[in-house]
Amino acid sequence: MTADEILALGFGHIPDLLRAHAQREPTRIALIDGDCSLSFAALDAAMDRLAASLQRDGLVGGDVVAVCARASIDYAVIYLGALRAGLTVAPLPSTATAASLALMLDDCGARCLFVDDDAVRLLPLTSGGPRRVAINGGRAAQPLAEWVAPAASVPLPVQVEPQRAFNIIYSSGTTGAPKGIVQPYAMRWVHVQRSAVYGYGPDSVTLLSTPLYSNTTLVSFFPAIAMGGCVVLMAKFDVQRYLQLAERHRVTHTMLVPVQYQRLMDDPRFDGFDLSSFRCKFCTSAPFSAALKADILMRWPGGLVEYYGMTEGGGTCILEAHAHPDKLHTVGRPGPGHDIRLIDEAGREVAPGGSGEVVGRSGAMMLGYHHLAQQTVAAEWHDGEGRRYIRTGDLGRFDGEGFLTLLDRKKDMIISGGFNIYPSDLERLLMSHPEVADCAVVGVASQRWGETPVALVVLADGAAADAAGLLAWANARLGKTQRLAALQISAELPRNAIGKVLKRELREAWRAPVA
Repeated sequence: MTADEILALGFGHIPDLLRAHAQREPTRIALIDGDCSLSFAALDAAMDRLAASLQRDGLVGGDVVAVCARASIDYAVIYLGALRAGLTVAPLPSTATAASLALMLDDCGARCLFVDDDAVRLLPLTSGGPRRVAINGGRAAQPLAEWVAPAASVPLPVQVEPQRAFNIIYSSGTTGAPKGIVQPYAMRWVHVQRSAVYGYGPDSVTLLSTPLYSNTTLVSFFPAIAMGGCVVLMAKFDVQRYLQLAERHRVTHTMLVPVQYQRLMDDPRFDGFDLSSFRCKFCTSAPFSAALKADILMRWPGGLVEYYGMTEGGGTCILEAHAHPDKLHTVGRPGPGHDIRLIDEAGREVAPGGSGEVVGRSGAMMLGYHHLAQQTVAAEWHDGEGRRYIRTGDLGRFDGEGFLTLLDRKKDMIISGGFNIYPSDLERLLMSHPEVADCAVVGVASQRWGETPVALVVLADGAAADAAGLLAWANARLGKTQRLAALQISAELPRNAIGKVLKRELREAWRAPVA
């Protein structure tokens, strides 16, 4: 079948698309990593060898392959080869602690673990456990080059069902212990099918600088390569390197998180690079300020699309910022086929114009949390007809045109003296100060109010503001019930690998007494 015929199916298999591209244009480049590249024909053959090796070792549908490494061509081949064998992939975060990784590895039950040198230090060799294969060495595992089946090896054909587990993505842990989010093959197929509208295709070049264990990366990686485009991988984000790669490879698409956009736009060298090849830039995973969106639209060619959704799936809102410059304060409208609703504390839908927790339903929804049945149930909401929605934990409000404005995380909302305080409101005010580069507001215990807001602020380069002055400035502009109890200045905010502020860590680390 051709790629177009496969894409027209109600459900298809991503590795089949890659084979169709390899047969049609075998020499076209599929992957680039530094000075290394891989054509679609070479990728197809490498996937076959990988899949055949896993089958040789007895892995069958339902078995899990884990990968803990930095992004690379080998990482991509392992991921895609495991999918060709009909297996489930658990991409483990190489930024996690050794204890956390051990728990994830035990939870996913992987039969084979691929690691690079960095991960080997976090996962010391122990007796038992999965077979270990070393991606870029052999210090504590069998080298990949020795383990993989001979060239021209071909796996047995497999059939995958839409609800088979495609991957297990472990949550960032910003609000608690990481959970294994089980995404089905059907969910990834939905992501691929929606991608054509944004110009992914054989002539597209996508630059990715976030980790391959992150769903943020994968929602762009799979559509980009499945549609026959080239993917340029960066093992680690660096502003200068990113801009050089974008210019050199005439990049058309990218997925970045807000903190990366901010660093790029703040760099004085940005406007000196030729970025005219860009068609569309994507953003997700963290709050994306209207001011930053406006700056990108003004100075960076091509469209700008914000996805609002969860790794768990459910409903997705899409903001085509270039088409709606008056809606940059929102996260857009529900995507085609996505049903987004707002519910109150009692689980009832709120009246039009009201605010409530965002819940969503679509063809892209997780199967559940791995081995966590109760937490899976807690993450779901069912309407009057029994249809399943995923709860986001975000509070929002729709405007009259159907655009969703996020108010805050439900868990981050501060209840002080009986009044609801949204940290995002306070953060927007602080960010309007010319000497503030970054900030976060959290609620901490207070004997007087039960809970009270405090702020951690990162100053702009060369700023001379002090904590007391900033606190007085902010409180003079806030309502009486919103005022900050304390403010501290820090060199940086704690963030995970995809830029989310770790507010749980901020709350736990706050030591200053508050009234």
